[in-house]
Amino acid sequence: MANKLNVDGMLLFEQPFARVPYENYRKVFRTTQRNVERDLKAVQATANELVKQSSSGAVTSGFALESIDAMISNVENLKRKLSDLHDTSGKPTQDVIRQRLQHLATIENVATVNDPELERWADTRLDRWLVDWALRNGKEKTARMIAKEKHIETLVDIDLFSDIKRIEDALAKCSCTEALAWCSENRNALRKMKSTLEFDLRFQEYIELSRARKLQEAIEYSRKYLTSWHETHMEQIKLAVGLLAFGPTTSCGRYKRLYDMSRWPALIQSFRQAIYSLNTLSSEPLLHLSLYAGLASLKLPACYSHSMKNVDCPVCDGEAGSGSQGLGLGKLAEEVPYSHHVNSTIVCYITGKIMDADNMPLAFPESGYVYSREAMEEMAMRNNGIVTCPRSKATCKFSALRRVYIS
Repeated sequence: MANKLNVDGMLLFEQPFARVPYENYRKVFRTTQRNVERDLKAVQATANELVKQSSSGAVTSGFALESIDAMISNVENLKRKLSDLHDTSGKPTQDVIRQRLQHLATIENVATVNDPELERWADTRLDRWLVDWALRNGKEKTARMIAKEKHIETLVDIDLFSDIKRIEDALAKCSCTEALAWCSENRNALRKMKSTLEFDLRFQEYIELSRARKLQEAIEYSRKYLTSWHETHMEQIKLAVGLLAFGPTTSCGRYKRLYDMSRWPALIQSFRQAIYSLNTLSSEPLLHLSLYAGLASLKLPACYSHSMKNVDCPVCDGEAGSGSQGLGLGKLAEEVPYSHHVNSTIVCYITGKIMDADNMPLAFPESGYVYSREAMEEMAMRNNGIVTCPRSKATCKFSALRRVYIS
């Protein structure tokens, strides 16, 4: 059926929608696991010591009571920490996952594209995409306002992008502290991704120590954080050693490039790519991706010809292909391929309507420009049977127009 809903196609855009809260819950689980292992290890050590003292006959009732009280205290402390973690992070994340999955499940029960439920779901999706666009463009206040007004706070990732902005702002101020803390929290995932972000951050901190000519601190830093990467980054480590001899005013190209401040924006891009990959976020806003998909079905070479632009075509909008900084959809369309049409569709330049057997194309005898019969008849009625080509400015009688046959 032509109006059957393509659920699989729609869900292609929704992977990050479910993945982001899932990754958050994994972090909660790992934190819980670390707390359990650390506190239970202390309980186990106390119990082992109590057993050892008891087997040697040297244990006293006071020592035994003190040891048992310490174990009870450790267990109670663990219980309290786990309870706080569940209330502050675990349960809210569970609720977010549940609501997002319920939101996605809505379209599984939609039979056709004409179902009113689909329209409501699509409106919510558009609101989510607008929030996503605002967050990626640094408009957090706008994003929060939209999310609150549309009641979709649990369906958008404001907290994630707030963290991204916080870390990127720190990098913009030449500080790697926040980014390194994030790397520490996600070290295993970054290792699986084969990301070198942590080394790049460590290397930059070493460069800053060399820039400040704190050479002894730089040597100690290198031993502590860089040498462990020798198997995969030996060449960069060798360059790092050279910085001890070459200061920030050096004219030697290979070391001068390391002192270049443009490395900081590159680190911001590397961090953004890593956190986006970790959460399966696309590098482009979801709003842009959906527009790309639509524009790819409309884009034609004629859209880039000033003499053939269609006033009703979104690809022709925004000075597409002119080299300007227009804000129309044509600017987005520059990055998508041309549409492939098995059968051509001819659209009238004046009315934007399709020309076919019921609205046949008519050509001016001299210029050869083609317009729809409907447009030419309306123009002739207003001008006593005279028609004017809007592009060549040539005029003639309506009866002089030639019929064009589409083959």
